[in-house]
Amino acid sequence: MHIPDGFLDVKTWGTLAVVSAGAIGLAAKAAAKDAEEGNIPTMGVVAAFIFAAQMLNFPIAGGTSGHFLGGVFAALLLGPARGLLTMGLILIVQALLFADGGVTALGANIFNMGVIGAVGGYLLFRALWRLFPDRSPWLPAFIAGWASVVLAAAACALELGFSGTVPLGVVLPAMVGIHALIGLGEGAITAGALALVARVRPEVVRVVEVRG
Repeated sequence: MHIPDGFLDVKTWGTLAVVSAGAIGLAAKAAAKDAEEGNIPTMGVVAAFIFAAQMLNFPIAGGTSGHFLGGVFAALLLGPARGLLTMGLILIVQALLFADGGVTALGANIFNMGVIGAVGGYLLFRALWRLFPDRSPWLPAFIAGWASVVLAAAACALELGFSGTVPLGVVLPAMVGIHALIGLGEGAITAGALALVARVRPEVVRVVEVRG
């Protein structure tokens, strides 16, 4: 889902660069208001886990594969603002040091996997868990993880279509279809990893804030 350089036209990557920069700025401001001891080390650990997990690909169908995105996982552990900042940091490092995603497409990738993936997924989780307040958070976490991948893939397809890189009627169903399968792995990893962390270090799981 990492968009390389040259796949988006100037108006698309330029607009998304501005939008993502604004979102990062707002997230940094929100995180600064909620400064707590231990936040930075926790962000580093979560970033390292997601970075490593993204290196592992799992087969889907027809020779395709997917990997963990981690946006919802980061937001549920850290809160949406720090989740977005963590995803932004990961994507910047991947683009600059590993050529995984283009520099000009960095704003688009942060928008897709950070704004939609982390913040959007977190908001969906909140909505789902509020609908079923007497149930555990693991099913909403699974659904939010799955949906974050599908929605991010749809956004990526729209960006490619609007840029004229691939016909929208071709890229949208293809991206959404394959990422609907990839999202199952995302949902399972998100719910499973969150459950493990909640058991071992419950104090770092920000999901409890949803009840407030």
